[in-house]
Amino acid sequence: MIHRISSAFWCLLCLLSVAGAEPLRVSTFSTVLTEIATEVGGTAVKVHGHVGPGVDPHGFEPRLGDLRVLERADVVLLSAKGLEAGYARKLREAAGRAALLVEVGAGFPSLRLPDEQRPGATVEDPHWWHSIANMRRATKIVRDAMSSLRPAERAGFDANAERYLGELESLENWARKKISVLPRSARKLVTSHDAFQYFARDYGFTIYAIEGVSASEEPSSAKVAGIIAMIRAQGVKAVFPEQMENPRVLREIVRESGAKLGGVLYADGLGEGGTYSGMFRHNVTELVEALK
Repeated sequence: MIHRISSAFWCLLCLLSVAGAEPLRVSTFSTVLTEIATEVGGTAVKVHGHVGPGVDPHGFEPRLGDLRVLERADVVLLSAKGLEAGYARKLREAAGRAALLVEVGAGFPSLRLPDEQRPGATVEDPHWWHSIANMRRATKIVRDAMSSLRPAERAGFDANAERYLGELESLENWARKKISVLPRSARKLVTSHDAFQYFARDYGFTIYAIEGVSASEEPSSAKVAGIIAMIRAQGVKAVFPEQMENPRVLREIVRESGAKLGGVLYADGLGEGGTYSGMFRHNVTELVEALK
């Protein structure tokens, strides 16, 4: 009887502790991570997305306001794989000592890309979210990070993560069915910068990127000429601009190659008011409709 009363008492204390706890303060540095943190954390977290829709994460520069928010953060989520290389040190220095800094993308294997600045060298492809399998891994990493700080709320984080993982599985099934109408010979993606290698690996595409891993890298005239020649030789039907890019070079390629200009793709994050599922469905639909 005493044991039962004691157990009930401790259960009540835990419930009161959870009810009175302040939300976990989570800072994210990509729109994709903002969605994952929000979906997994639910009402137990307060998410501050520092990199908003339409902002190039490669060229993002944290401001004083961002650094002040970091000082109070409980969890800091980074994409890793070099995406925040230009400002990661500032973020680490600004984050409070008690903050849990999670380099989400470091938790799974990398694809590597040619380094346009150093011939013969390679860099990690940081655009891991174009693989739904990586999104599933990222969801679990974020869930475990939150649970480590709030073990009393683990059940809620688990339930939220399972629901989100179910949505990702449904998205995967839809994407494979949608892409299956494209023959392998038609799965050639010409786009602004090299952001879709994880997508290409999962769905059997070959990528011909005009720029390198960052959209700020200007292509050489020789590279543009080579892509035009490849399009002509292989009969590629369309080339694709990206959401945050000026498609001037792509228009030149269209004019010289005879391919058509496909729909705009989302490469570096979600669109304004968008969701991961919405972004992925948009990209797949644009590709299939233009290339089939």
